[in-house]
Amino acid sequence: MKPLIRFLNNMDTKIKKGPFKIIHPMFGAINTMLFTPGHATSKGPHIRDSIDMKRFMGIVIFALVPSILVGSYNVGYQAGVEGIFAAFMFGFLKLLPILVVTYAVGLGWEMIFGYLRGHDIHEGFLVTGILLPLTLPPTIPLWQVAVAVSFATVIGKEVFGGTGMNLLNPALTARAFLFFTYPGDISGDRVWVALDGFTGATPLAAAAAAQGSAVEALNAAGFTLDRLFFGFVSGSIGETSAIAILIGAAILLITGVGSWRIMLATTLGAYGMALLIQFLGADATGMRTLPAHYHLVMGGFMFGMVFMATDPVTAAGTNAGKWVYGLLIGFMVILIRTFNPAYPEGMMLAILFANVFSPLIDHFVVKANIKRRLNYGK
Repeated sequence: MKPLIRFLNNMDTKIKKGPFKIIHPMFGAINTMLFTPGHATSKGPHIRDSIDMKRFMGIVIFALVPSILVGSYNVGYQAGVEGIFAAFMFGFLKLLPILVVTYAVGLGWEMIFGYLRGHDIHEGFLVTGILLPLTLPPTIPLWQVAVAVSFATVIGKEVFGGTGMNLLNPALTARAFLFFTYPGDISGDRVWVALDGFTGATPLAAAAAAQGSAVEALNAAGFTLDRLFFGFVSGSIGETSAIAILIGAAILLITGVGSWRIMLATTLGAYGMALLIQFLGADATGMRTLPAHYHLVMGGFMFGMVFMATDPVTAAGTNAGKWVYGLLIGFMVILIRTFNPAYPEGMMLAILFANVFSPLIDHFVVKANIKRRLNYGK
């Protein structure tokens, strides 16, 4: 192992000072993936415990594995492929090109900015490169993925200074770009399946379009509560299975990578707001009749809460701020779902909205703590 380390260190020096120095950021990223670097960061992002950024990102990727497995199988299942392995391979082969394009374009931009700024490629895109494909339909055109990744990497992250400096979650920024620029291919009211020419209502759209009880409309369309929980419904590749996402949440919580405060606050905010709307809308129809627990297993709520809202860069950093931040997301997602018929999802916009306000939330929390300490003992 030591000869390999010495070889890589020698290559690092030669590439950094030689004619191929433009690829040094990429070489540094590969070197970091193989071994822990012998230097500390001089600016953000900072890791304040024994889990460095590489291990942090690795844990998140490991927590995404259940969603990848179930999501790939579900794509094949929705396409009518028989057999567990055959359905999984069908879905995985739909996911793989999206992953390849996402990483190729994203890391390409990272290498360019790394060369211009004279720093290595950060590990942040390792997670973004997986999160984004899991929030997309399997039929998304690959050129649109490339454009969205370019926008999110350059405008959503690098202009702010790179990983650790971005205001908005990069994966959600890319998805929002696709939603508002190419709504025909990533709409919230069509079934996303890997069958050409086949469309239909998603669970959220079926509930929103219901003329009476949303639950009756869902059951009539075959979207029973157990199917929603296990994820055997049409939707984005990695967002349909609540049980797979909960397994990932358990991994994040046990390892201390995910914030339980944000997850719990988001759940309580959404559940409480849904109960309030259902209580006030006695004569309502459609989404406003949907029981609170249905919201938790429909659409991208669970995936967004576990993997997007808890992003340590764009989320609130103070303990009290995490409660406010999570409650704001839960409140906003139900508000968007029930009162915006053109966009029955809501989770993406709710998290991006909270991202914008998270620095302000932390500011007031810190300001209140300082005031309380100054007044202590008076």
